[in-house]
Amino acid sequence: MARGGRAKDRAAARNVPERRCIATGEVQPTAGLIRFVVGPEGQIVPDIAGKLPGRGIWVAANRDALRMAIKKKLFARGAKQSVSVPETLFEDVERQLASRVVELISLARKAGQAVAGYEKVKSWLERGDAAILIQATDGSRRGKSKLSSPPGKGTYIGVLTADELGLAFGREHVIHGALAGGGLSRRVVEDASRLSGLRDKIGDNAPGKGMKTT
Repeated sequence: MARGGRAKDRAAARNVPERRCIATGEVQPTAGLIRFVVGPEGQIVPDIAGKLPGRGIWVAANRDALRMAIKKKLFARGAKQSVSVPETLFEDVERQLASRVVELISLARKAGQAVAGYEKVKSWLERGDAAILIQATDGSRRGKSKLSSPPGKGTYIGVLTADELGLAFGREHVIHGALAGGGLSRRVVEDASRLSGLRDKIGDNAPGKGMKTT
């Protein structure tokens, strides 16, 4: 309890918004939660960006919490009304989160804050320009082990496939990428961390000195 209390105190001190997960009952910063709203026809709709109008219903960004909310019909309780839950809700959330991470990395690339390719990433890491190392989940473990993420927490993202990273960088596929520091990169890390909670294989291929987003 002490550890959770300290975490809440730190969040409150930083004025970080917090909400209660309808599945676990735990209160935590919204960065670790997924927001849902009730659509016009009473259906539950994921609000990945957190901008849709309506009463927010919050679920922790992990497989167990989301599946519990669906299985135990907790969305109706959170909405305080009858609702319909799409059979594809879990897949919809995962797909939308992945698309958001890809889009944010793409924005970083266009702003000159992201690079792809082994040599460019290695150069950024050596010069200290890289704040975050990104590597594809389906890349070679041996190849990925040759690069180490910068020191600290949240400096490694291993949540997207090579094809998904390729979309972010405008290529067919990408194994290695890097992000510079800044607000945009923090948003990538937050959303990649949420996505990691929904995908079983996150971190399996992380380099020995790298760190997962969670």
